[in-house]
Amino acid sequence: MPLATILLITSVAALASFLINGRLMPLFRRFALARPNARSSHTAPTPQGGGLGVLLACGPGFLAALQSATLPGAFTAWGLASMAAGAVLLAAVGAIDDLRPLPAGPRLLAQAVAAALGLWSVGVSTDLSIGDLPALLLWPALGLGLIWFINLTNFMDGIDGITIAEFLPILATLALLSLLGLFPANAGLLAAALFGGLAGFAPYNWHVARLFLGDTGSLSIGFMTGCLLLKLALSGHPISALILPAYYLADATLTLLTRLQRGEPITEAHRTHFYQRATSLGWRVPEITALIVKANLGLGSLALVAAWTNEVMIQIVSLAAAAALTAWLLRQLSRAPLR
Repeated sequence: MPLATILLITSVAALASFLINGRLMPLFRRFALARPNARSSHTAPTPQGGGLGVLLACGPGFLAALQSATLPGAFTAWGLASMAAGAVLLAAVGAIDDLRPLPAGPRLLAQAVAAALGLWSVGVSTDLSIGDLPALLLWPALGLGLIWFINLTNFMDGIDGITIAEFLPILATLALLSLLGLFPANAGLLAAALFGGLAGFAPYNWHVARLFLGDTGSLSIGFMTGCLLLKLALSGHPISALILPAYYLADATLTLLTRLQRGEPITEAHRTHFYQRATSLGWRVPEITALIVKANLGLGSLALVAAWTNEVMIQIVSLAAAAALTAWLLRQLSRAPLR
């Protein structure tokens, strides 16, 4: 995939996202205000729904991806349509939830349908098996993993700019892997489009945020990125697919397990994620997001190394280094900042 094409798709998506959200801002202010509560990290009513602009901005990327849908290993035309359908479904459910909170049941049902569409989109067929794990077990395992990734993206979107700090490095790495020929070309275009959409949204969301993604954005962005990571794993790079989202996976999963151990209701909002506790310890929001960006740049580098080599030992060392870097980040967020 030529660099010029990646840059063009990124630029078009960034401009589209910025302009669309700017035009929709009055509607968001009128109908989709997120009002502060005891578990919020913001102190003033703030419009939400900016994920709509991000999602619409990915449209040209999907159209461009169709041009290489017949290449080996690429997203097929039906796969692209399937991913788009899953993203639209979750954005619609998220938009309804932004306006009037939905019960957990309908949300989970929509996520299950989207996960099935996502597995189909990346090419998880009914006869696929990994090692000794047959398709009968593989589909539920990957489906639950994708549902968890959708939800943890939503859970982690709790302070200004954190989703941008997490996903821009991941998506940039995926686009770079595509340029290096290690990831399907049209998957790289989708990563570039989503990168651009988030980059165009960033001026509205950076601290102090004037606009939130809302569930409209966090659910659909988590879904699309989860599909791209699954595609990376099925393209022969499962270690890199684990390394890239290591911080979000660790923070959300450890927090969930801790809450389960304490007997706390896991469907209720809370402020116990590592990044949330960091604000109580005196960390400023820009300091937290800057730390996450730095760690994710390191994780992206390790993912590139793991994907580039066929040496099992180097991949194991890369994974261990990613675990150590993630543990360091969590440790930093658990301590008062040094100033």
